[in-house]
Formats: sequence, structure tokens, C-alpha cells
Amino acid sequence: MLKGKHIVLGISGGIAAYKSVFLLRLLVKAGAEVQVVITPNGKEFITPVTLSSLSGKPAISEFFTANTGEWHSHVDLGLWADLMIIAPATASTIAKMANGVADNMLVTSYLSTKAHVMVAPAMDLDMWAHPSTRRNIATLVADGVEIISPAAGELASHLVGKGRMEEPQNILKAIESYFDTLHPAVPPALNGKKVIVTAGPTHEKIDPVRFIGNYSSGKMGFEIARECARRGADVTLVCGPVALPTPNPDIERFDVTSALEMYETTRSFVQSADIAIFAAAVADYRPEVCRESKIKREKQQEPVIKLVKNPDIAAECGRGKRKNQFFVGFALETDNELENAQEKLVKKNLDMIVLNSLRDQGAGFQCDTNKITIVTADDTVSFPLKSKTDVASDVVDRIILELNKGK
Repeated sequence: MLKGKHIVLGISGGIAAYKSVFLLRLLVKAGAEVQVVITPNGKEFITPVTLSSLSGKPAISEFFTANTGEWHSHVDLGLWADLMIIAPATASTIAKMANGVADNMLVTSYLSTKAHVMVAPAMDLDMWAHPSTRRNIATLVADGVEIISPAAGELASHLVGKGRMEEPQNILKAIESYFDTLHPAVPPALNGKKVIVTAGPTHEKIDPVRFIGNYSSGKMGFEIARECARRGADVTLVCGPVALPTPNPDIERFDVTSALEMYETTRSFVQSADIAIFAAAVADYRPEVCRESKIKREKQQEPVIKLVKNPDIAAECGRGKRKNQFFVGFALETDNELENAQEKLVKKNLDMIVLNSLRDQGAGFQCDTNKITIVTADDTVSFPLKSKTDVASDVVDRIILELNKGK
């Protein structure tokens, strides 16, 4: 998604510098050409050799190369860049940027660049909370620098937040979103459409400390929600217990725990939706009784937990589907995959099924990849193993294609 983009990755000296290795790997994997600029203190935390081996370019630290005397032009570097991201950005580096103290290659390159600049702060809480740091952050924001931080929402009002560096995968998404805004890869074909997406597992409580659940991470549903929003849709995301940030700030998110909670929340939105995508891995059963206190392990007969069926959310919503609505279900199968998917398509009154099999390596729960077959009433199309980001694009492409058939 970043193929051909020139990105300067600035690294300053902080303990979070190790995260920059993961960010660099993600940028290169996404197709970007990356030039690392690291401060002298940064080299105390991570070696330039490691960075050079990942980027394919010598990491720049000084104005002159020690052995050859080669001059590194900060002006040329600034003109070359399509974007500059400084991660981690310590309190010292942020202060120098805000006040124009060009005493190292990184800050000099920042002052020379014409490209958009992002900063991922990283420091201890006291330094982050100090008034001088908050003033410097405010100065950078006023200068057009984008702050990528778990506490970014607090920066505009100068409130105190946590100073840890944002996770590399979230920084990558922010970079991708920036370029998508400049040059959308696809037309906003879902403008004006209301989309509801369910994602993640459900947890069915046995007692206050135990539950029945599954291994779903929610990644596939979150990527689909993100892709729908990127195509211009008004997205509502209903998700079970997951450890994922909301994929787009414009997405309205509702967190639930149990299948019954997901059912009630989904049902309250699905009637007004144009498109419903049921990507959640909803538990089929729940304990008939949830114990009020923890079940003790005692020397007696093992407890028997009686299960009752949960509502089939896709099927229940499918019964009330209107002619102008488009519903998509997911089917994770282990055998008779295609036959089961085709049966679900009809039984649940769906327009499309996204099928994947646990027999395909890399296509199960908690993976960053998936291998799917899209099933409709008159067609079946299989895709190779791809990243879940690319799979989400394939799914949304097919939804748009099916919607346009009736026009």
C-alpha cells in the first residue's frame, strides 16, 4: 500500500527505540523506500547495522561519514521525502524541533523537509506532563506536525496523557491513512451507505472468573470495517472482547461481551443499515446458569455445566432483511466447506458468504492472513492467501460489484 513512497524514519535516543525496528520492517513490507536518520543518542539503544540491514540503506547519523568524509545533505533528504515520521521522539528532540535547535542531522532534516511530518512521542509520564513539553507539543501541532500517540486526543486541549510510544502497527495505519487521504486508491463507492460490522469473539460467563469463548482476534472484522470507512461508508462496529484499537476515528464502535449483548446491539442498528457484515465468531452456546460466585475446585464430583443455544445473529437479522439491504455472513468450516457455506447462504437469507477453512494454513483465528472463497447465489470465487487488509479489500470490492448488478 506504500509502494514507491519515500519515507524518512527518524529515531531519537529512548528506550522505545526498539519499536522502531518493527515499524521499519512494516514500512518496508508495505513497499515503502525508507531512509533512517538516527541521533547519536539513538545509536546507544539500537545499532545502525540493524537498521541498514532492514532498510537496504545506510542509516544516517552524522553530517559527514566518518571513514570517507561523505557529506549527507539534509536539504536533498528533505526534498526526497514524501513523509517524515520520528519514532520515538524524545522530549529533547521535540524541544529542539519546536525551537529550531538544529544541532543534529535529524532535526536539521526536519527543518529542511517540505513533506508532511508525524511524531510519535516517547518519554516517562513526568516528562510528558511537564508544562514545557506540552508547550513544545502545542508548537509542533500549530506548525502542522501530526502527533501519533495513545493520548493524541488530549493534545489539542493540552491535557496530560501517557507518554508511551504508539504501537508500530498503529503508526503504519496512520501513515497509510495519510496517503489514502492525499491519493485515495479507490473511489468512495460506499458514500452515503450505512454499514454495520460485527467482529471478534463472544465470552459466555460460567462464573465471575471463567467463560466459554473462542480464539477469534477480531482482526478480520476490524479490517473490513476500516475498508468500508475508507470507501466512504458510515460504519457502525459491534465487537466482542478484543485488544484492538478502533480502525478509523469516524467509525462508531460498540463493545459487548456476550452473544446476547451482541445480538441486541446489532439488532438495534441493522434495520437502518444498507449493508450488514456478520464477521463475528459468536459462541453457539452459553451456560444456562451463570454462577454468582467462583466454582471451587473441591474433592467432589466434577460440576456439570448445562448449555443452551445462543441466537444465530445473522439468521435472526436475515429473517427481517428488506429487499434493498445486502447481508454478508462468514463461515469458518473444517469439512464440507463449500456445501455448508451454500446451505448457510440460503438458510440465513444472506446475499454473500465469506468462507474460510481451518484446513488452510494461515486462514484461522489470530492470524494476520486469510484465505477465502466468496460464495453468492450464482457464483463462487476463491482467492489465494493474503493479508487480512487485502482480504478486506477483496470482500468490499465484491460487495460493491453485487450492489451494482441491480443498477
